[in-house]
Amino acid sequence: MEPTAGKPGSLRNILIRFLLFGVLVIGVRFAYLVAVAGESCNLGDFCFFSLPETLSLVISGAGPLAVESASGGGSELYTSKDWINGVRFYSSAFQNLVAGGYLSPESKALCVETPTGRDVFALREIGVKDAVGIARKAAKPLVKFGRGDRIPFGDGTFDFVFSGEDSFVRSAKPAEFAAEIGRTLKPGGFAVFHFANPKDTYSFNSFLDLFNCFRVVRLHGLEGFDSNMPYIREIVLKKECGDGAGKFDAVDDSSGKCYVPGYKHNLVKIAEPLIAEEPLKPWITLKRNVRNIKYLPSMVDISFKNRYLYVDVGARSYGSSIGSWFRKQYPKQNKTFHVYAIEADKTFHQEYGLKKGVTLVPYAAWVKNETLTFEIHRDPGEQVEVKGRGMGRIRPLQSSGEGDFDGEVEKIRGFDFAEWLKKTVTKNDFVVMKMDVEGTEFDLIPRLFKTGAICLIDEIFLECHYNRWQRCCPGQRSSKYEKTYDQCLQLLNSLRQSGILVHQWW
Repeated sequence: MEPTAGKPGSLRNILIRFLLFGVLVIGVRFAYLVAVAGESCNLGDFCFFSLPETLSLVISGAGPLAVESASGGGSELYTSKDWINGVRFYSSAFQNLVAGGYLSPESKALCVETPTGRDVFALREIGVKDAVGIARKAAKPLVKFGRGDRIPFGDGTFDFVFSGEDSFVRSAKPAEFAAEIGRTLKPGGFAVFHFANPKDTYSFNSFLDLFNCFRVVRLHGLEGFDSNMPYIREIVLKKECGDGAGKFDAVDDSSGKCYVPGYKHNLVKIAEPLIAEEPLKPWITLKRNVRNIKYLPSMVDISFKNRYLYVDVGARSYGSSIGSWFRKQYPKQNKTFHVYAIEADKTFHQEYGLKKGVTLVPYAAWVKNETLTFEIHRDPGEQVEVKGRGMGRIRPLQSSGEGDFDGEVEKIRGFDFAEWLKKTVTKNDFVVMKMDVEGTEFDLIPRLFKTGAICLIDEIFLECHYNRWQRCCPGQRSSKYEKTYDQCLQLLNSLRQSGILVHQWW
């Protein structure tokens, strides 16, 4: 019997139908992913538009902006849903900046602390070809190794610098981050920041204080592209000075004047009220009042500061307030504070040598540099077993007389506290001060105002000394101090009326 002639044609038809069915399956899968699921896909999703294993985005002739091709892995990052959504978001945001005149296709652009590089990719997609990113871990070809506080490019390299995804907030060195942006940005260039909406005017102004050569030209709200930043506040700054941009200055030493901005006055208005009536039992009333204190970090975000400092004027022993109160109770927002302990009494000096994060200033805070007498006072009935453990008061050497004083007296060095403060801290530091100086506050506070150093202090805890009622002797006032409670209130009110957040201490 002769073989059937139609069999090869039938097999061919079956293969063609199988191939057509496979194409249909792939087409349906593609349509589902793109039109229904809205996802990007990788090679395992039967898609044809995944980025290749070798992604080459090299810009010829771009000098320091040229980046190498990336070979091997990484395609999953560039095709993930989050990455694509981020690119779309940044493309839209950057196109708006182009429309506003803050960015152009000819701009040399830098994206700082960008681990994925989707903002760099978006810049290149909209035509800004001279764009590169830096991060602590390189992701070539989009991102080179670098840090926000140490940008690996020369002065005045870029026309446009972008910091997104709260990268500036996460920086441990915001002042250096700001200085590096100022250094690498050309005069007239723009720096753009995306924040998860700053919580208060204090943090916003603290951020602006880091950029003293810049002007705010745009504030804009955006809807974010993921749950980490559902709402974004976009801030555009323009650099308006030349060399030295990004460096920050302290209070002007020549004029001795300072200005307390309105937002600090507003914080004073919501602080706990001062105790208007003189307490009959101040050792109880003032101690209880500590529970009413509205600490500054409980009201505002203190992230945008260079350093965090606690200055204890009249520190006495480490456990008097540094260890017992500040270290344990003051809300620090996970910031590490360096402590300056100012204490003239030599009895307490040795223990500070063993404390980390504490600098001892072994002199007496005063209004000028001169030799003083240090007088150890004791209230009636007070028992002091160790010499020097009494509460000391300082007086100028020439005005002191031992004949009318029955306590212990020794000579010590006094220093100009206001001038020391101006040389030690800057306006970009967060400074908390506790002052317990046995009546010398009536000399030191006016001096801080006169020199302008008062504006360097963010928050003060002040123990004001007056002829208070004695715990030991009902109906008797302390003979150690001449000032009255009303004079203490006047001093405290003068600070608050000037916009300084001060609390009554005990």
